[in-house]
Amino acid sequence: MRALDGVTLAIGRGEFFTLLGPSGCGKTTLLRCIAGFETPDSGRILLDGRDITQDPPHRRRVNTVFQSYALFPPSDRRPDIAFGLEMLGRPRAEVQERVARMLALVQLEALADRRPEALSGGQQQRVALARALAPQPAVLLLDEPLSALDRKLRREMQSELKRLQTETGITFVFVTHDQEEALAMSDRVGVMAEGRLLQVGTPRDIYDRPATRFVADFIGETNFLPAMAGDGLVRLRSGEVVAASPLAGPVTVAIRPEQIRLVPAEEEGVLAATLEGATYLGTDSLLRLRLRDGSSVIARLPSVPGTDAAPPPGSLVGLRPVPGAVQVLAE
Repeated sequence: MRALDGVTLAIGRGEFFTLLGPSGCGKTTLLRCIAGFETPDSGRILLDGRDITQDPPHRRRVNTVFQSYALFPPSDRRPDIAFGLEMLGRPRAEVQERVARMLALVQLEALADRRPEALSGGQQQRVALARALAPQPAVLLLDEPLSALDRKLRREMQSELKRLQTETGITFVFVTHDQEEALAMSDRVGVMAEGRLLQVGTPRDIYDRPATRFVADFIGETNFLPAMAGDGLVRLRSGEVVAASPLAGPVTVAIRPEQIRLVPAEEEGVLAATLEGATYLGTDSLLRLRLRDGSSVIARLPSVPGTDAAPPPGSLVGLRPVPGAVQVLAE
């Protein structure tokens, strides 16, 4: 099995970079190569221009935060944070000063004397972050550190991680399979599948302009419609022109559900569709529609207090994607 296949990637100093992809795509293997826990069969790993490919982990200015926080059992969190500094042989006074600074950075001064089981999952993670940040690494690697937290706490820790990265200026390389985490925190995202890096860009680039069907499908909800491209235009199977494109032959049209608007069916240039059903979700309503060629489409309409976002099932409606919403992907 080839865990990584021709991955070439440059991460900027002080950047929050996320490796995003499904389980088994190679993102953790890439992280382990950067950390020095795995050695690639070919290629090089450069840190600030220096080749570290053969350096053991303790010789690299790289620290890792794992899914398991592995805190020491005593009722004092200071030894956890001091551990890396002591392994580096730093003077005692410097260790104490840095530990105090790290506790303040992660806002845990009042909880430093608690045992691990007396801390919440988010608080334990803050201790693990402080321990990894204390030696001032050039790069901090984070291997799905939020996976064990509940949804509310995950969102809180997303903001906390971004704050810590901004305040310290350290390069963060974050691994996750959660698209929301990647979009919320990252300066740039690299989407991986089957050991390959498919696309690298800002969260907005990845979401609005996916390079492949896999990227479009993995990042958020997407409607995929079969179409044919030719003479500079893209037509659905029913004949409606939906976009301009230099491609020729069979293509796939991708449209995000929230980028579709309902308009009267008689308007010119709209996609005619029949409403099959609607589900009210509070912040929005999810509409299930069927185009004339039989293709199914999902649309999300924002909720407006006191009004119904959707007409009755069976209604004939028009669909109009917002400008720039239609993406044409080669098959």
